[in-house]
Amino acid sequence: MDAAALVRRYYDALDEHDYDALEAVLAPEFVQHRPDRTFEDRESFVRFMREERPNPDTRHELEDVIAGDDRAAARGRVVEAGERDDGDGTVLFEFADFFDLADGRLARLETYSR
Repeated sequence: MDAAALVRRYYDALDEHDYDALEAVLAPEFVQHRPDRTFEDRESFVRFMREERPNPDTRHELEDVIAGDDRAAARGRVVEAGERDDGDGTVLFEFADFFDLADGRLARLETYSR
């Protein structure tokens, strides 16, 4: 899977609550730094997304994905899906994610939001 497809699969897995697929795209040593916290490994990140996510009823609307061989960047917004997902929703925040890849998986993620 190329870097852009890997990044898109990451967001699909989050939006679909497919935690097996999420784990599959992340390297075991995966680290994420974001404004509110840091995850030091894949296990803690996946556990948080599965069990502690503040608002699981969201979707990622991607505006851009730019990818090279071992790096990728994505820009978009997180939208509250709600009960009736008709394409409209409240924008919760905008984000820019910067990924480093290793051995065909996402190894590091720096997240910026506003």
